[in-house]
Amino acid sequence: MFDIAPTELMVVALVALVVIGPKDLPKAMRIVGLWVGKARGVARQFRSGFDTMVREAELAEMEKKWAEENARIMREHPTDAPAAVHPVDAPSPPPPVHPVDAPSPPPPVHDPAPQDDAPAPVMVERPELREAPGDQPPAADGKAPS
Repeated sequence: MFDIAPTELMVVALVALVVIGPKDLPKAMRIVGLWVGKARGVARQFRSGFDTMVREAELAEMEKKWAEENARIMREHPTDAPAAVHPVDAPSPPPPVHPVDAPSPPPPVHDPAPQDDAPAPVMVERPELREAPGDQPPAADGKAPS
């Protein structure tokens, strides 16, 4: 980037030693180091911002090419059927609930002293939780129930 030969650097260091003096030279070098660090930080930030802009421009260009290619393909191969829902976009159906996996119904609540004007509790039967005839456990004597 810069063409500074070692001899030129020695001349600059010698002039700085004479002009600034040996007492203040470390303080001056620290200040120069801070300024160089700030300049590098600004350059790094500028470069990252520029790289981001270039990536966004390339992405926009690629999206434009993909849209044009998609439009060309759709013109060449039209479909009369309605657009199908992409499997990723389609909502997934809920998993089936088996009687074995189903949560057990809460126990009925009985009020020990019902009020005269309160309606009697209603028991709701859930047919999906009933056991199928083939799901009954065998009898204690080992014979199947009849």
